[in-house]
Amino acid sequence: MTVLHNPQSHSFASDNYSGVLPEILTAIAQANGGHLGAYGNDPYTAHLQHLIKQHFGESALAYPVFNGTGANVLALQACLPRWGAVICAESAHINVDESTAPQAVGGFKLWTIPTSDGKLNPELIAQHAHGFGFEHRAQPLAVSITQSTELGTVYTPDEIRAIADFCHEKGIALHMDGARLANAAAALGVNLRDITADVGVDILSFGGTKNGLLLGECVIVLNEKNVLNANGMKFLRKMNVQLASKMRFISAQFIALLENDLWLNAAQNANAMAQKLSGSLKNIQGVELVYPTQANAVFVKLPDGVADKVRQHTYFYDWDEHGTVRLVCSFDTTAQHIDDLLNAIEVAIQAA
Repeated sequence: MTVLHNPQSHSFASDNYSGVLPEILTAIAQANGGHLGAYGNDPYTAHLQHLIKQHFGESALAYPVFNGTGANVLALQACLPRWGAVICAESAHINVDESTAPQAVGGFKLWTIPTSDGKLNPELIAQHAHGFGFEHRAQPLAVSITQSTELGTVYTPDEIRAIADFCHEKGIALHMDGARLANAAAALGVNLRDITADVGVDILSFGGTKNGLLLGECVIVLNEKNVLNANGMKFLRKMNVQLASKMRFISAQFIALLENDLWLNAAQNANAMAQKLSGSLKNIQGVELVYPTQANAVFVKLPDGVADKVRQHTYFYDWDEHGTVRLVCSFDTTAQHIDDLLNAIEVAIQAA
């Protein structure tokens, strides 16, 4: 096959622009060869269940899926009756970046809440946690929080526990979109269970692609008694076209990610590079950091015209209509990549 790109290229658009961790490619190759049972009836998926219990608790049950939108829709659908609704931050991925999948595929309504930092709390959730039993209102029976958030901020264990306690008192299930859960855990210096099962999260979308997998996410039921349709997860996964026939190759990737702290090492590098970038940007005149850099994303305002000049060297997204751009670091971001970006920004500012 002809290589159609520059293998040395690097961007700050998203951590899903990156390639694949070498250990993950090795795991896929090792799982190859021979014939094994399809649809998860294989030893790799069985071993993954064992690892998931090690990292998330003995009651955890894993359901590997193809992608993040599918994971979120499946997880939330598992929590809700047909008349259910989900409370989430206005900036949440399920609201902003998943088209109409929650409504069209999941069949549920989103009650959204504006936030200053992407994070919910019991007081904010209370704005929509009402109308129970009123047939004219979609019933708010799930809350979805994102860790780390779409704005790069991180929930502490105590903040998650406060949300979980509030939700459970009202009979609401708590879902976590953990597309960047590894980055959050690395930033907090905790293990994966400390900010999920142990603080009251009921169901989790555990991200793999943004942390070095080729493809694949994992829905993990953490608290079966609070997940309405927990017993029907395998049927819901099939209905939502998220059941992989050759599941062993998704499972093998998660095995490699969870063994020997590969997930942590990859996330720590991405976070460290974001801190290096953020620390240098705040010292450049005319540059303004918009949100605190707590995981692997940096949100910054650049002087007029600078972003487009810098994008001639490396790609990244405009974040909002106010001039904010988002710069995301990945498992393979190096100090040299950061230095090159900073140099391009300084040259563009001088030219402007």
